[in-house]
Amino acid sequence: MSDSDTIDAFLDSSWAERGLAKATLQSYRADLNAYAQWLNQEGQMLLAADSSVLQSYLVAQLRRGLEASSVARNLSAIRLFYRYAKRQGLREDNPCEQILAPKQPRHLPSVLSEEEIENLLGTPDCTTPAGLRDRAMLELLYACGLRVSELISLQCAQVNLKNAVVRLTGKGEKERLVPFGECAADWLKQYLRDGRPKLLDGHAETEDLFLTQRTGRAMSRQAFWQILRKRAREAGITKPLSPHTLRHTFATHLLNYGADLRVVQMLLGHSDLGTTQIYTHLAHDELKKLHQTHHPRG
Repeated sequence: MSDSDTIDAFLDSSWAERGLAKATLQSYRADLNAYAQWLNQEGQMLLAADSSVLQSYLVAQLRRGLEASSVARNLSAIRLFYRYAKRQGLREDNPCEQILAPKQPRHLPSVLSEEEIENLLGTPDCTTPAGLRDRAMLELLYACGLRVSELISLQCAQVNLKNAVVRLTGKGEKERLVPFGECAADWLKQYLRDGRPKLLDGHAETEDLFLTQRTGRAMSRQAFWQILRKRAREAGITKPLSPHTLRHTFATHLLNYGADLRVVQMLLGHSDLGTTQIYTHLAHDELKKLHQTHHPRG
């Protein structure tokens, strides 16, 4: 069996047993193909490589300028592959067992202040169908802490306006219900009443919720990035901004107002509480700033 065939078998098994998302499987494939190609150049085979060879590969990745986080991700894919290979009897050991991932600097994600959020949400011209759509998308993104992939792929049936909840399918095909408030509900109703029908006009019916004017279909990730950048410029926001910034901001603002960490974990769809804990640092920093600004002895 060739290296390529073995990788394919591993990915098929991962999809069947763990229900991994398509993007995750594509990432694993890219990492394993790059590793197999390097081994081939070194005269090594994927199933025969030992821990010293693997260590040399990781060092080579770092030396060519790859971030520690990317090398750690590569190692994660390789570790899962060799675990599968050992389980299938393709080799007797897992060469990753004694190898540690490179240490990564802790980067706290950027968040927006409440004033910046208000400015951002107020930028779309809501007298136009596209402006109504942009306002509804931004409101829902901030109200629910959605991933951009979840936002742009939303179908009309996933949003329940009566109960003010959205049903999402996140990473690993895990479903969750996330509530949203009156502001987001009001803008969604206006968009569905006055914006979406005009964006759909002349196009075939679709269940996609947020439509582009040109196609009458769901927009791409890149298209929403462009909308967000445009709105950020209009709001006078100069700090780095991405759709994920609003997800970070959603979590931080919830914690600032006393939300329980496990509730935030459920709303974000994190499988590991440790992933959510980074927002406690952001929340503490924000509370310190508020105290310094508003307390008489701050």
